Amino acid sequence: MRKLLNTVYVTSADSYLSLDGENLVILKGDIEAARIPLHNLESIIAFGYTGASPALMGACAKRNISLSFMTQSGKFLSRVVGEVRGNVTLRKAQYRLSESNEDSTKIARNFIFGKIFNGRWVIERATRDYSERLDTDKLKKVSSGLANSLGFVLGSENLEELRGFEGEAAAQYFSVLNDLILQQKQEFFFHGRNKRPPLDNLNAMLSFVYTLLAHDVAAALETVGLDPYVGFMHRDRPGRISLALDLMEELRCIFADRFVISLINKRVVNSGGFTQKEDGAVIMDDDARKTILQAWQSRKQEKITHPFLQEKLEWGLVPYVQAMLLARFIRGDLDEYPPFLWK
Repeated sequence: MRKLLNTVYVTSADSYLSLDGENLVILKGDIEAARIPLHNLESIIAFGYTGASPALMGACAKRNISLSFMTQSGKFLSRVVGEVRGNVTLRKAQYRLSESNEDSTKIARNFIFGKIFNGRWVIERATRDYSERLDTDKLKKVSSGLANSLGFVLGSENLEELRGFEGEAAAQYFSVLNDLILQQKQEFFFHGRNKRPPLDNLNAMLSFVYTLLAHDVAAALETVGLDPYVGFMHRDRPGRISLALDLMEELRCIFADRFVISLINKRVVNSGGFTQKEDGAVIMDDDARKTILQAWQSRKQEKITHPFLQEKLEWGLVPYVQAMLLARFIRGDLDEYPPFLWK
């Protein structure tokens, strides 16, 4: 099994990334702020505009270290990609399947089945753990509705039908997400998903964490030799990592949403780290971003038992394992792509 290495998050806008021998060097002006051996790294995410040296970008591409650049607010800017990895036959098979609406629907059904299944069990877990503090009848009703949606998803015959069922299930799931917030309810609430820009504290956190998850999934897909830009549910659009967005669907509820809600309920974050601008957009300050990144790294190191492989591994390796299983299916080694089904 692949080893989980470190992700470096560079949050200072005035930091410049450079290469010295086999080391990543982070500079603030002329001062060396940090020096990290490249062999310890899996990915680098930089928040800011100063940039990185061509030598470092080349070294990352050569070593398959994912290097991404974000704005200070966490909006994706660009990724450094090296030579195409993996068997060309695998990517050609991926492209052929993507061109077929029927084949794309068969694969996308499993992504969405996993998403709805996991969303349902987020709700079921909450009713079990916090039955005295929640309206369990309300949550059980939504859980039952999501269970019914699973059958419709499996019976969908095309992508348009599948998107309709997915949208209905997402509306049901989001209708009770606010109920799962048990602390700081005046400052953190969910009245619907909004983005570009996020208009409340919770949506600002969700957008930021979804970006982190998308980075990890795209890097995993490239590692196993798949093209993260050619998807099945999400169709081709210049610059969009469509396959990464496909694959992360089944991980949003259990990996990202639960993570954000736990930070709020455990008071790891508070409203002091958020500012609302005149146009209504909510942005996080540097300290809040660092707090979330530290907790994200800790969460990725927690051990779970993979439901399909029945092996213990870190949460941070789940995107890689799912990418590997998807590649096996596309190669013909598996009869069907097995989504990550969590309970």
